[in-house]
Amino acid sequence: MSTYIFAGFHYRRFFLALAWSPVYTRRLISIFFQEFSMNRRVWILFAVLGLSAIFTVRGAFSQGEAQSKRRAINLPEKPVQAPFSNAILAGDTLYLAGNIGLDPKTGKPPEKIEDEIKLLFDGYKATLSAAGMTMDDLVYVQVYCTDLAYYDKFNAAYRTYFSKDFPARAFIGAGSLLRGGHFEMQAIAVRH
Repeated sequence: MSTYIFAGFHYRRFFLALAWSPVYTRRLISIFFQEFSMNRRVWILFAVLGLSAIFTVRGAFSQGEAQSKRRAINLPEKPVQAPFSNAILAGDTLYLAGNIGLDPKTGKPPEKIEDEIKLLFDGYKATLSAAGMTMDDLVYVQVYCTDLAYYDKFNAAYRTYFSKDFPARAFIGAGSLLRGGHFEMQAIAVRH
């Protein structure tokens, strides 16, 4: 008669014991259930480890997809030597770099404050448009200004560029800005 062994348990002994002795039978039954519960724990452990391996590998491959959704937005008139992008589009969020309303021909701010503000906003509109967005997609704006007396002039022009709710905004006084600019603006936009 052959002995069937499963996970170290001798089934032949188990069946012989049923016929021989109730004490021996109880002991073998308890050993069987201990072996079975140990095997169940091992199988559960393997299942959990297998699932975690699948999710880990899947997560590693999905990070590559997230990286491919990050895109630099640069306008053609951007100076080549500038060590930054005009904006970075990550998913549906656009991070716009600080921008100054400079005249593209001279590289300096115009004489009139209103013209500088218009160049600043037109530059932002062009960057947003290159990303497939509008000024109404802006959710946060931060403005640095060298003279807070320009606050009202800035707001008068600012209002004309939005058709919906205004984004959250900070208007911060600054000592001086690059190239003699009076305003520098940076922002975050989210595609609706």
